[in-house]
Amino acid sequence: MTDAQALEGFTIDSFSSEGVTKLLYRMGTGPAVIVIHEVPGITPKVAEFARSVAHAGFTVTCPVLLGTPGKPVSGGYLAQQAVKLCVSREFGAFAAGQTSPVVSWLRGLARAEHTRCGGPGVGTVGMCFSGGFALAMATEPAVIAPVMSQPSLPVTVPWRKSNAGAIDCSPSDLEVVKERMRTDEELCVLAYRFSADPLVHEDRFAHLRAQLGDRFHAVTFDSSPSNVNGYPAKAHSVLTEHFVQSAATEVIDFFRRRLL
Repeated sequence: MTDAQALEGFTIDSFSSEGVTKLLYRMGTGPAVIVIHEVPGITPKVAEFARSVAHAGFTVTCPVLLGTPGKPVSGGYLAQQAVKLCVSREFGAFAAGQTSPVVSWLRGLARAEHTRCGGPGVGTVGMCFSGGFALAMATEPAVIAPVMSQPSLPVTVPWRKSNAGAIDCSPSDLEVVKERMRTDEELCVLAYRFSADPLVHEDRFAHLRAQLGDRFHAVTFDSSPSNVNGYPAKAHSVLTEHFVQSAATEVIDFFRRRLL
């Protein structure tokens, strides 16, 4: 499959906010859902998930934050983009308790997509390095259906082991989300991880449960040795490379309840 074939059916656009312009890939009609890719970029599997959301009755918008759109995953490509992630000031890969600067741009995109597409609000899915972006974006009133898939920032390193239980969302932004939950009894956050994933420790989900209570709807899939579903030991990407159908179905049902 060529890069172009992986993105067949998507239209290319761009969005500018705060002096920053980024490419977008868009498909579908209906209320907006922003699908934020994982490392290394909008891979064929990311595009496949986005396409399934569009076919369920939504306008899917995929911003390009890293990589070459449509390019498949490979070891070298993954490593190259991971280095860019770690050194970019847009993402703050090692910063615990801080919202990544790119989230401000993503909030602007959510407002613009809501205006363009209509409906009660916007859904968003963050994956891997962008998993926590979905939570931090929920300070924006237009965002009413946030999903965190394997949220991997801040990166856990030996000299910052506390990062395993932290999330890349500032305390002030988290308080805004909690205040929104007090006034909107339907607002909640969906989250997914594999149990043996070293990039998403259970401590991170425990921290979010403590902060958000029963509004944090988290599912951990067993990827321990000899697990009944045959998930590999290195399973990480719940909605793409290590696809879990039940999670994808739940996410789309969540968007239907909140947005349609």
